[in-house]
Amino acid sequence: MDVGNSETVVGRFRGVELQDYWRVTSGRATADELTVTLTQLLGRARMRGAGSVVCSVVPGSTAAWAEALRRVTGAPPVEVGAGTSSLRIEVPDPASVGADRIANAVGAIARHGAPAIVVDLGTATTFDCVSRSGAYVGGAIAPGVVTSSEELFRRAARLARVEFRRPERALGRTTEECLRVGVLWGYAGLVDGLVRRITRELGGKPHVIATGGLARVLAPECETITAIDEELTLHGMRLLWEGRS
Repeated sequence: MDVGNSETVVGRFRGVELQDYWRVTSGRATADELTVTLTQLLGRARMRGAGSVVCSVVPGSTAAWAEALRRVTGAPPVEVGAGTSSLRIEVPDPASVGADRIANAVGAIARHGAPAIVVDLGTATTFDCVSRSGAYVGGAIAPGVVTSSEELFRRAARLARVEFRRPERALGRTTEECLRVGVLWGYAGLVDGLVRRITRELGGKPHVIATGGLARVLAPECETITAIDEELTLHGMRLLWEGRS
């Protein structure tokens, strides 16, 4: 369970194979409601005895998801955190690093190698950096593309929402074209600019992996992205569960 601010991703593995995954809208819900959701997606009888892991950046929802997983599987889940794995976290306060960023780093090392920069395109856009020696060394956080554009539309009464699709040209001729250029290509420029700055400090030639709900939309417009891996966080969580002991 990858519990985010906007979406929660439910993944089901058999061994190392990700068989299915679903995206559901995040929000406040009771353990009873979440148990019903999981039972509908996974089937309670099929999941009894399965292991589970929860990676949450929403503290108010973590306990309810953990309890729902316990009911469905029959055992409490592993909760991803700074002490969950042997990943070296070389920042001043390791406990402050988000669970999703830890899972991203673990997944990047295993699936792509180090050094690496993971660009997670969600409610926020996070840049998670792994050094050549395989240590998590920090990164950057920017407002997510949807988060920032929704705020623009809310504050500017004459600007209507636009569809997230590739502009035909950079020089917009209508308000809709101008917005599409600014939102999509403007944000691609933000990603590329930060990746280039981070790379200079990180050193080497890092793998730059895009993940998150908007990876397929935005990553093709970026010059610095070398791979799209929408399942990266889930695989990092699986690896953390495997190494839980």
